Amino acid sequence: MTDDTTELSYEDARAELVEVVRQLEAGGTTLEESLALWERGEALATICQGWIDGARARLDAVLEAGDDDADTEDDES
Repeated sequence: MTDDTTELSYEDARAELVEVVRQLEAGGTTLEESLALWERGEALATICQGWIDGARARLDAVLEAGDDDADTEDDES
């Protein structure tokens, strides 16, 4: 597992999260290992959510700018 979560792409974080979930579902790990996997999964989920929130904010900004442009064009007509 990667220790540095700050530089993971969405795709890398999601792929690792899928693997963590697979390991947890498979069982056969000690309590300590399971807790470490759970914590890693939480960190990876937070990274994924951050990427999604950032993408949503960027899309909202573009859509808002597009609405502002449309309003300006209507005012000029």
